Formats: sequence, structure tokens, C-alpha cells
Amino acid sequence: MVEARALEKRFGDFVAVDRVDFAIEPGESFGFLGPNGAGKTSTMRMIGCVSPRSGGDLQVLGMDPRTDGSRIRGRLGVVPQEDNLDTELTVWDNMMIYGRYFDMPRPLIKERAAELLEFVQLADRRESKVDPLSGGMKRRLTIARALINQPEMIILDEPTTGLDPQARHLLWDRLYQLKREGVTLIITTHYMDEAEQLCDRLVIMDEARIVAEGSPRDLISTYVTREVVEVRFPLSVERDEVAKRVGQFAERVEPLADRVLLYTHDGDGTVASVTSAGFDASAVLVRRASLEDVFLILTGRSLED
Repeated sequence: MVEARALEKRFGDFVAVDRVDFAIEPGESFGFLGPNGAGKTSTMRMIGCVSPRSGGDLQVLGMDPRTDGSRIRGRLGVVPQEDNLDTELTVWDNMMIYGRYFDMPRPLIKERAAELLEFVQLADRRESKVDPLSGGMKRRLTIARALINQPEMIILDEPTTGLDPQARHLLWDRLYQLKREGVTLIITTHYMDEAEQLCDRLVIMDEARIVAEGSPRDLISTYVTREVVEVRFPLSVERDEVAKRVGQFAERVEPLADRVLLYTHDGDGTVASVTSAGFDASAVLVRRASLEDVFLILTGRSLED
């Protein structure tokens, strides 16, 4: 569906995407993760044929975005990070007007709009104005609208940002159904649990480059241990000193402001070692390593401008 080789995006002297390679297969749910400014959005915009590449090769749906941009866009669905609905119009009118952008006949638009509003559980709100709808409803409408042209591939930029857990899980359910129907999904998200749930494969970008690629499970097994022990100490305890002393009990130790992380393959055994060594912890938590651990190890914990 998408193939990139040495793909570049530059804005003057600034390099936003620096010679990245990736391929997205039909029916796959593929993710782009990375801190702000890593190059995710620039890459997505090139795939979506709204920003020209500065160098390298890019094929989308077997075509070149430079020469076939309009044909590619006609076969894509796009869910932007910020909803761009016509808030003064009704839910139904948003669907009808958007369908006309693709030169679809009105009877087909009506048929598709009815099906899609049922799909995103908004059929009972078809005559409602968009403006007073909840954030979750607006997001579901944006996804329904992006499906009006029966796209082969959907680009979703931060699809659940700002939504409550119930709305997020409902959207996840809709995306699962699309995937089962063979639709290719390309997702950017800052929610690591979302990436673990939705993505078959993903890349992690940092400073315009891809620093890791694989399935969530493969990335976790490659870059972190099976478990993480979080040890909290009283505020009077110096974290860096504690980290040095407990380092012998784990494969990797990371001191944070409020706790020390011990990366280990045996969480219970590590806790027993820490306890038997006489460390007076105020709280101890053993958990499975996650994609968020991988992300923070590869990209760091400090904020980037």
C-alpha cells in the first residue's frame, strides 16, 4: 500500500524527515510513534499527498504522489488531528456534502451515510447540529465522514486525543471492525496503550529518523526486560544513591524524581533481593514492561521544543 525509500522532507535548512525507509502492507494497521517534532506528521502528510517530498522515493497505492496525487487522495480516508467538521450543519449534511467532494451520486451518498452513521452509532443524531455534540461524537462523525468514499486506506492522526476512556474504547472497536474488513490503517498516537492495541507493526521516530521498527511485542522483547519493578522511597532518600546501590539486582536501573525503575526478567525475585538488602521502600510495584518503556528508552524522557 505504501513504500518509502530514503524519503526526505526539508523546510529550507531544517530536515523534518531524514531518509527513512518503511513499507505498509494491505490490511495492516501501521503506526508512527515519536515525540513532538520527530517527523511523524510530515511523513503522514507526504503519504496523504498534501505535502511534496523533498527527496527519495514514495509509492502510495502503487502510484507516485507527485504525478497521481488527486487519484491517490480519491482512494484515501483522512481523519485529521483536529476535527474540521462544519459545525453549523447537521450530522447528515456533513456526510452529504463531503460525499459530493468525491463526485459520488446522491443516492449512493445517502446509502453510505446511513450505513456509516449506524456503524459509528450516530444514526439517532443525524438531524442534530454538530456544534453541541460531545468530543467523542464529533470524532466518530469525522471517522464516518472519512469512510464515505469507501477508502482502501485510512490515515488517522491522533484519533482519540482528548477523549474519555469510554469514547476511546468505542473508537477502538470501530477501527477493529474496519481492519477486519481489510481496510489499511495508518495511525499516529501519543497513547502507547492505543498503539499496542491497534498496531500490527509500528515505527518509532526521533529527530527525523526511524530508530526502531517492529510489532509492539517484538519491540518490547528487544529493548526492555519482561518486567519492571517500580520502587518508591521516602522523599528524604536520595534517588541517585539508591539507584547505584540497587543496580546489582536488575539489568537496567533508571532513577526518576519520585521512584526508581528496575528492569528485570524476574520481578518478584528482584523485589525479594531489594527487601533482603535492607532497603526501606515506601511502595513497590511489579508490572509487565510496556511499549511506553520502549518509547522512553529510545527517545528519552526530556521534553523537546
